[in-house]
Amino acid sequence: MSGRTGDTPTAADDVPASGRAGERVGGVAGVRERVSAGAFVRRHGWFLGVLAVGAALRVVALLGYRPALWFPDTYTYIVTVFHPRPDLVRPAGYSMFLKLLEPFHAFGMVAVVQHLLGLATAALVYWAALRGARRRWATLAATPVLLDAYQVQLEHLLVSDTLFMFLIVLAVALCLAKRPKLLTIGLLLAAATLTRTVGQPLILLLAAWFVLRRQLRPAGVLLAAALVPVVAYGAWFYATYERVGIIGANGVFLYARTMSFADCARMDPPPDLRVLCDPRPPGQRPPSQEYIWAKDAPLVALPGITFTRETDDLAGRFAALAIRTQPLDYAGSVLSELGRSFVWGRPVYPDQEIYDYYQFPVTPPGPPGRYAAQLGVDYSQRYERGAIGTAVVEPYAGWLRAYQDVARLPGTVLLAVLLVPPALAAGRVVYGRRWTPRGRRRAVDPAGRPGPAPWLLPWTTAVVLLVTPAAAAEFDYRYVLPAVPLAFLAAALACGKRKNFLIGITRNVRL
Repeated sequence: MSGRTGDTPTAADDVPASGRAGERVGGVAGVRERVSAGAFVRRHGWFLGVLAVGAALRVVALLGYRPALWFPDTYTYIVTVFHPRPDLVRPAGYSMFLKLLEPFHAFGMVAVVQHLLGLATAALVYWAALRGARRRWATLAATPVLLDAYQVQLEHLLVSDTLFMFLIVLAVALCLAKRPKLLTIGLLLAAATLTRTVGQPLILLLAAWFVLRRQLRPAGVLLAAALVPVVAYGAWFYATYERVGIIGANGVFLYARTMSFADCARMDPPPDLRVLCDPRPPGQRPPSQEYIWAKDAPLVALPGITFTRETDDLAGRFAALAIRTQPLDYAGSVLSELGRSFVWGRPVYPDQEIYDYYQFPVTPPGPPGRYAAQLGVDYSQRYERGAIGTAVVEPYAGWLRAYQDVARLPGTVLLAVLLVPPALAAGRVVYGRRWTPRGRRRAVDPAGRPGPAPWLLPWTTAVVLLVTPAAAAEFDYRYVLPAVPLAFLAAALACGKRKNFLIGITRNVRL
């Protein structure tokens, strides 16, 4: 009993003072955590709202098309999962990714992970943009990845592009950080290169970024970290085929690219190359890919498989002769292919079959039509431990088809976004300090000397991702999507911290 009249003992009387103090401290900490979480939501509310919508779209995709959507290349990747060896046409990086997820025995899990990578890519763009741009610009930069219906469809497709996009955006975002993790960046670039060969020039590009900043040692570390895995894969490729490289189809793809303009009457090729000529005028020829896969293509008609060393060397020699003889025609052909990335509409290209693979289908897709793809069906069933295919579930699938009809990024908008950074840079040169975004200091290297503007890295990366397929293979709609988040990131960084980037521009030059 207490010594005071009327007091009765309570549970609190038995708690030590230190315990009650701990409760108060814990309560204060909890309040601070709630306040901090609320402040975070208020600060990043617009991005979190768009992120939630993007996540909802991906849930609808998982409900509407179960377990995933298929592409002819998918089956080749699956064969490599069970027969680990380098492929002659595609590096094995995506197959390794599928191997990591094999214990789940569910292509639905692959689709889930790819959708998560898409959401993570948007978060990376937002995070990187915040380093030099206002939150509104950062949110806008992340929006296409989250809301573009074709981006959602690509993530649901069992192909390597979503993984490749995530690896490249993460590498670029880390390069823009205050303390870049060079080993991590190098390994990410190696993984991207072994996922899609278009990643090869990006190794040199990101190393050049540090050279421009007068950071030679970091550039060397990045190169070493990236090249060691690639060289190791090349050694595996050489041990398998006794050929140098990471794939064995570079000559074939470049030959197909040149067939849009190659004129054997002007080239005058030797007899061994003349068998690859097409007598039809360039305007009457099929898309480039037909010279690789069509049964009546000159290259396919040669004895043996298309990608033997002899055939690839022959095709590479033909392509080199065509480019040397008709350099302007080659440049015009590359620009023509590149221009397909920037049209307002979405015309059928390269053919109806490939075009349809990028649409949410009305009915379940049929079995693969190419023989090489058919070989992978049994292995896909082994991976899934059951039947494979795609179930179209309404009404979710119908919602996505309706959404895809209206929610896409027109190529013309992408071109306009790509023009924003150089246009603002030119404006700063012409109009001086009035054009410079407020809150932005001039870019400097670690020694305090002027360095490249932050937008230059994602911008050049996006340009390389767009130009390389057009120069070495051909245009494909899915090759454009990995460049989109980098283009928007560059534009956001170029706009900077100002509320209105028209501030400081004289009225007579405003649009």
